[in-house]
Amino acid sequence: MTRLHRAGSVQAWLAALLLVAACGASPSSEAPSTASPTPTVAPTAPPSSVGPSASPDASNDPAAIYDAIEDQVVAIRELEPVDVARETIDAATLKEMNAASFDEDNPPEYVAGTERLYKALALIPADASLRDTYLELLDSQALGFYRPDRKTLYVVSRSEQIDGADKFTFAHEYDHALQDANFPGVLDDPEALLDQGDRALAVRSVFEGDATLLMTRWATVPGNLTPADFQDILALSTDPEMTTVLARTPAILVEGLNFPYTAGSAFITPIQATGGWAAVDELFADLPQSTEQVLHPDKYAAGEIPVDVTVPVEQVLARLGDGWSELMQDTFGEFQTRIWLRESGVAATDAEDAAAGWGGDRLSVLSGPNDRWAVVMRSTWDSVADAVSFTDAAQIAIRGLPHPARIAAPGGTEVTILIASDQDTLLALDQVLGATGV
Repeated sequence: MTRLHRAGSVQAWLAALLLVAACGASPSSEAPSTASPTPTVAPTAPPSSVGPSASPDASNDPAAIYDAIEDQVVAIRELEPVDVARETIDAATLKEMNAASFDEDNPPEYVAGTERLYKALALIPADASLRDTYLELLDSQALGFYRPDRKTLYVVSRSEQIDGADKFTFAHEYDHALQDANFPGVLDDPEALLDQGDRALAVRSVFEGDATLLMTRWATVPGNLTPADFQDILALSTDPEMTTVLARTPAILVEGLNFPYTAGSAFITPIQATGGWAAVDELFADLPQSTEQVLHPDKYAAGEIPVDVTVPVEQVLARLGDGWSELMQDTFGEFQTRIWLRESGVAATDAEDAAAGWGGDRLSVLSGPNDRWAVVMRSTWDSVADAVSFTDAAQIAIRGLPHPARIAAPGGTEVTILIASDQDTLLALDQVLGATGV
């Protein structure tokens, strides 16, 4: 459910910190054992002459500290500066803002449909509330965020003074303010992407990959972070609340939150290394359209866009009968397909290989009387061999589902997965979309 993602997570920040350590800037050789995997290509450290020579610690005044960071970020990122409102908030305020933003950004039908989808695929527990689970994750992990609608940068401070984590976060979020000012409209969350979750996640990967790379470059400049600052950031990896929440949160939510930062920086880094920041700027005029393009940059370079796939909802509803309606439509994408297969018992490497031939998909979640429901997932694959590979993996995945399910793969490159609350509903779906359908 990619639309939910708004703020950066601790694990993504720690992954970026490990990149800094790989560049030799960290004063400690110890890396947090709970950190997420880092992008495969580490950025090279910028020359020490980049940016003002003054340290952000030259003054104890928060405004002076953040002013210095802004100047340093502008010098590295090579974009026109912008004045942005800045607010430091505490954990309680963060929770209030997260809840309000969640309800503002996500229509109830979309939340209900996504929750039903994840439960149908056994990606979250049957008794879980998607809203509550996601907000608990975000409340525990968020370090800061930028609100384009308010032109305001927020830093979540967990101490009474500006520490290393606050500075690290501010550098990242100020880059978002630069993006917003220099590429007008790109950070808007258009309603057109509400039912294009995979594309929304790919778009965010450019925003967050850019800011994560910038943040690591900023942190490698001598004097921008002190040894104590690095220890502040590393200490987050052992925060009991954060680690406990991470451990109990389903992978589809944790990995979805981290994807734009880790995969996004892996996508952005070689582009920046080859063409400089000007090449990154060009991405904002030609954003990736799928997580497939982010995971496989060669497909982005080749212009391989997702195939348009449709679900004949009116036919399905007519067959299901009175009282049925559609809760939502969305795209699932290569990234979430990979997670579903892996979390459903397919070996990780096999899940990755099976998802790699993704060509496009469309899913529909339907609600009926007496708590009946149905999920339709139609996909197309790059080749017949790719469709077979996915079908074989999906057969393993559906064996462990708690509800009736079947796969319709009549040959060729199209595969349809049907999941329902009961056998009668599954049969009705199959009569429209399965091998016996028209």
